[in-house]
Amino acid sequence: MEISILYFSWIKDRVKKSEEKIIIPNNIKSVKELITWLKNKDPSYADAFKNLKQIRVALDQCHVDLSSLIGESKEIAFFPPVTGG
Repeated sequence: MEISILYFSWIKDRVKKSEEKIIIPNNIKSVKELITWLKNKDPSYADAFKNLKQIRVALDQCHVDLSSLIGESKEIAFFPPVTGG
Protein backbone atom coordinates (compact mmCIF):
# COMPACT_ATOMS: atom_id res chain seq x y z
CA MET A 1 0.00 0.00 0.00
CA GLU A 2 1.32 3.45 -0.91
CA ILE A 3 1.02 6.22 1.67
CA SER A 4 2.17 9.83 1.81
CA ILE A 5 4.24 10.70 4.86
CA LEU A 6 4.60 14.30 5.98
CA TYR A 7 7.30 15.46 8.40
CA PHE A 8 7.19 18.74 10.32
CA SER A 9 9.54 20.89 12.41
CA TRP A 10 12.69 19.21 13.75
CA ILE A 11 11.47 15.81 12.52
CA LYS A 12 11.64 17.18 8.96
CA ASP A 13 15.14 18.47 9.66
CA ARG A 14 16.35 15.10 10.93
CA VAL A 15 14.96 13.00 8.07
CA LYS A 16 16.03 15.69 5.58
CA LYS A 17 12.71 15.83 3.77
CA SER A 18 9.28 17.32 4.32
CA GLU A 19 7.34 14.54 2.63
CA GLU A 20 7.64 11.30 0.76
CA LYS A 21 5.48 8.61 -0.75
CA ILE A 22 6.36 5.08 0.22
CA ILE A 23 4.97 1.62 -0.24
CA ILE A 24 4.75 0.04 3.16
CA PRO A 25 5.04 -3.73 3.57
CA ASN A 26 1.76 -5.62 4.08
CA ASN A 27 2.83 -6.74 7.56
CA ILE A 28 2.94 -3.11 8.82
CA LYS A 29 -0.43 -2.44 10.45
CA SER A 30 0.08 0.25 13.13
CA VAL A 31 1.77 3.63 13.28
CA LYS A 32 4.30 2.26 15.77
CA GLU A 33 5.16 -0.64 13.43
CA LEU A 34 5.69 1.88 10.62
CA ILE A 35 8.03 3.92 12.81
CA THR A 36 10.03 0.80 13.69
CA TRP A 37 10.30 -0.08 10.00
CA LEU A 38 11.43 3.46 9.14
CA LYS A 39 14.00 3.46 11.95
CA ASN A 40 15.54 0.29 10.52
CA LYS A 41 15.52 1.75 7.01
CA ASP A 42 17.96 4.62 7.62
CA PRO A 43 19.89 6.21 10.53
CA SER A 44 18.21 9.58 9.95
CA TYR A 45 14.83 8.04 10.80
CA ALA A 46 16.34 6.34 13.85
CA ASP A 47 17.51 9.77 15.02
CA ALA A 48 14.17 11.46 14.32
CA PHE A 49 12.14 8.78 16.09
CA LYS A 50 14.50 7.98 18.97
CA ASN A 51 12.15 9.46 21.60
CA LEU A 52 8.57 8.51 20.76
CA LYS A 53 7.24 10.61 23.64
CA GLN A 54 8.13 13.63 21.50
CA ILE A 55 6.24 12.42 18.43
CA ARG A 56 2.64 13.22 17.55
CA VAL A 57 0.87 11.70 14.59
CA ALA A 58 -2.16 12.29 12.39
CA LEU A 59 -3.77 9.87 9.95
CA ASP A 60 -5.65 11.64 7.16
CA GLN A 61 -5.49 14.85 9.25
CA CYS A 62 -7.00 13.28 12.41
CA HIS A 63 -4.85 13.09 15.54
CA VAL A 64 -4.25 9.50 16.65
CA ASP A 65 -1.90 7.70 19.01
CA LEU A 66 1.05 5.53 18.05
CA SER A 67 -0.87 2.29 18.55
CA SER A 68 -3.49 3.29 15.95
CA LEU A 69 -3.97 1.12 12.89
CA ILE A 70 -3.04 2.67 9.56
CA GLY A 71 -5.82 0.85 7.71
CA GLU A 72 -6.69 2.51 4.41
CA SER A 73 -5.21 5.91 5.34
CA LYS A 74 -3.69 7.85 2.48
CA GLU A 75 -1.59 10.27 4.56
CA ILE A 76 0.32 10.14 7.81
CA ALA A 77 1.92 13.19 9.41
CA PHE A 78 4.58 13.24 12.12
CA PHE A 79 5.16 16.36 14.21
CA PRO A 80 6.38 17.40 17.66
CA PRO A 81 3.95 18.27 20.47
CA VAL A 82 2.17 21.54 19.77
CA THR A 83 2.32 24.27 22.39
CA GLY A 84 -0.02 27.21 22.73
CA GLY A 85 0.78 30.73 23.61
